[in-house]
Amino acid sequence: MSHHTDNSGAALNIAVLTVSDTRTEENDTSGQYLVEALRASGHKLADKKIVRDDVYQLRAQVSQWIADGSIEVIITTGGTGFAGRDSTPEALAPLFDKTVEGFGELFRAISYEEIGSSTIQSRALAGLANDTLICCVPGSTGACRTAWEKILREQLDGSHRPCNFVEHLRRGDKR
Repeated sequence: MSHHTDNSGAALNIAVLTVSDTRTEENDTSGQYLVEALRASGHKLADKKIVRDDVYQLRAQVSQWIADGSIEVIITTGGTGFAGRDSTPEALAPLFDKTVEGFGELFRAISYEEIGSSTIQSRALAGLANDTLICCVPGSTGACRTAWEKILREQLDGSHRPCNFVEHLRRGDKR
């Protein structure tokens, strides 16, 4: 039986992780876009970090956030392509309790309208771990904008129907 709670006005605690060997707080336009977008939608920034594109550093940071009962959503930007050090999918997919198969598919379908067949090189993905939604999007600011405006803004809004992720994130001691 499904347990539905009215979370229509819920402000979520969201952590943003930029995956990059070269970005700093001064030039991290993608991470900054996500921070501004989530705040504009009424959510709270729980934490923001920049981590090198290293499987173990990524897993360590995201695992720490997954274990933190106050963080409900993690959005990562970067490391989803095919370059030599791109390792976000390999680092984070093993942490998922459940994979959100449709996230990457939908992101690529939407992105196709914007950048054509180049979207095939995006390995955007999402999953749930310990009642925390983890969404991994490409590192460009345009890709972050696409993910936020076309998928995440609605799915992180408790009033969006017929369904959204808020009810899956507000369980147990995470309230």
